[in-house]
Amino acid sequence: MTDKKDPAAVGGRPALMLGFATLGFALNFWAWALLSPLGPRFKDLLGLSSAQQALLVAVPVIVGSLGRIPVGALTDRFGGRLMFPLISAATIVPVVFIGVAGQSSLPMLLVGGFFLGIAGTVFAVGVPFVNAWFSPHRRGLAIGIFGAGMGGTAISALTTVKLVKTGGSVTPFLITAIALALYAAIAWLVMRDAPGRTIAAQPLLGRLAATAKLAITWQACVLYAVTFGGYVAFSVYLPAYLQTGYGLEQADAANRMAGFVILAVVMRPIGGWLSDQIGSIPVLTGVFAVVAVAAAVQALTPGLMPVGTIAFLTMAAALGAGSGATFALVAHAAPADKVGAVTGLVGAAGGLGGFVPPLLMGFLYGELGSYGFGLALLAATSALTVVLTMTVVRLTASRRLTAVA
Repeated sequence: MTDKKDPAAVGGRPALMLGFATLGFALNFWAWALLSPLGPRFKDLLGLSSAQQALLVAVPVIVGSLGRIPVGALTDRFGGRLMFPLISAATIVPVVFIGVAGQSSLPMLLVGGFFLGIAGTVFAVGVPFVNAWFSPHRRGLAIGIFGAGMGGTAISALTTVKLVKTGGSVTPFLITAIALALYAAIAWLVMRDAPGRTIAAQPLLGRLAATAKLAITWQACVLYAVTFGGYVAFSVYLPAYLQTGYGLEQADAANRMAGFVILAVVMRPIGGWLSDQIGSIPVLTGVFAVVAVAAAVQALTPGLMPVGTIAFLTMAAALGAGSGATFALVAHAAPADKVGAVTGLVGAAGGLGGFVPPLLMGFLYGELGSYGFGLALLAATSALTVVLTMTVVRLTASRRLTAVA
């Protein structure tokens, strides 16, 4: 069932729905990231090895990334009005479990972390939900604003350790659980799916199979693996890079990483807005060209002030804008009844794309004693993605827009 009218023109409340979706994204991502800031604490308390600590942090991220695939397809069928409260309520269980009983051993933390991954799937709920509330010429900005909810991870990074020190190990988990419970209840009462949204009729597996056959799915996966994957990689590895490569203190390196993250989050809606104005393809082409140049400059390991700082902040801005532009492209080029399913696969690619670069950078530094080659690989990858965007992706998008017209 499809209604071509703009929901705003038929008495809808797109701005309110966008606000609730963004809030739900931020709160669930806050919960999703609870274990990462506590990794060093658990390492000391439980005598974990570095590999065990890395596994503990990685489990919710991997589950949350892969879980977006079925959750996105389910959102196409049941709508965000059901899925937002459902995901938020389900996340309360592992949050409370870890806080109250799950911090005594590594197996207990891994079990809690596995189910904590549910929170990370909320991204695949929000994109199709927001997409249906806005007309095509406004979707880029709207989905970009929603995407800024990824800043919920910053809430966790800034508050979790402080709350443990001031209130005890249970405190951050209980506060997060209460916030999720309040949100789930209010969202159920207030949120509504867009009038006349396209409802997927195919069974789940059939829809996933059909989505996997779409060219735009895999092309957007590549784009998002570079943009959002690059953002994730830098947000994870940048402190270690700055400490090792430039000799910064831990606090200084963490503050600089926070600046990188904030700039990327701010630029995400701007990338969506620019896509509404001039199209996703020109924005993405510019983004990858900028990343290629900035990464090539940083590969030469210039002084941190000012050249290195400018290079990293330029990459942060470009990667954030590229993340917003990628989903503006999905909103325009994916079939209306498959936006959630496409989002699930693309979101999974972006989440998983953040794991390879840190591992590769660490390996190359161990072998070569320099991060330069790793950054040169990022520059080369971005340059190749420019070519992909200007050729194959442009053709796919233009065919889709022609078919819709």
